[in-house]
Amino acid sequence: MATMVSRYVLQGLLLFILVPSWLVAQSRAAIADAIIGEANPLTPEISTNELQRILDEGKVPVLDVRSGEEYALAHIPGSRNFYEKEVDQVVKSYPDRTAPLVFYCNGPYCGKSKRLSEELRKQGYTGIKRYQLGLPVWRALGHTVQTDIGGARYVMRDDQTAVWVDARSAEAFARGSVARAVNIRKGEAEAANDDGRLPKKDKGTRVIVFADAPAEARAVAEEIAHKAYWNSSYFGGRFADLSAVAAR
Repeated sequence: MATMVSRYVLQGLLLFILVPSWLVAQSRAAIADAIIGEANPLTPEISTNELQRILDEGKVPVLDVRSGEEYALAHIPGSRNFYEKEVDQVVKSYPDRTAPLVFYCNGPYCGKSKRLSEELRKQGYTGIKRYQLGLPVWRALGHTVQTDIGGARYVMRDDQTAVWVDARSAEAFARGSVARAVNIRKGEAEAANDDGRLPKKDKGTRVIVFADAPAEARAVAEEIAHKAYWNSSYFGGRFADLSAVAAR
């Protein structure tokens, strides 16, 4: 018995030594409430749930500080794009240095939001927070993202592996759609995952949902994201806009 107890004590000590303290601490809370927990950050971090609340309230600007090309391909709905080097544009757009602002970029190892927030702190901005987990974690937790017309144009030209999902009615789809598109309506994501309309064996495939209205496309994209298609998004325009790009 003493030997068994000693073995359990030793195993516990090894776990204590080997498991990072930040992981132990954050395992007690929901992952959506987690932050990276940087040491002595100049600007505070916010969690995914905090960002969601901010977006839902719509009062605090959320800025995507990646390049315009990256933003067009995929961004958190409701965010605005200011590249990290466009400091003067941010100052011009948000002259109140005490007002809250939220920045995000490409995740824990992306320095863009840090560099911009530190530069603005030098200019007297005091209300900046960062969603340092960024776009990758936002998507990994099942949230959808938006693709703009420039991103759609890029994918049509350069990514032949992408799956285009037409979320309109079966009748509208039959009248004509984007080349190689599949028809998936709201409530069909689970069936599409099993019947071949979605690439079940490659969840990292780019999947873009479109419809006659962005809200309709977003509803289907959210369901697809919840089937673990982390590289999925919805087109922020109308089918007519996408069709015009495809025709060129």
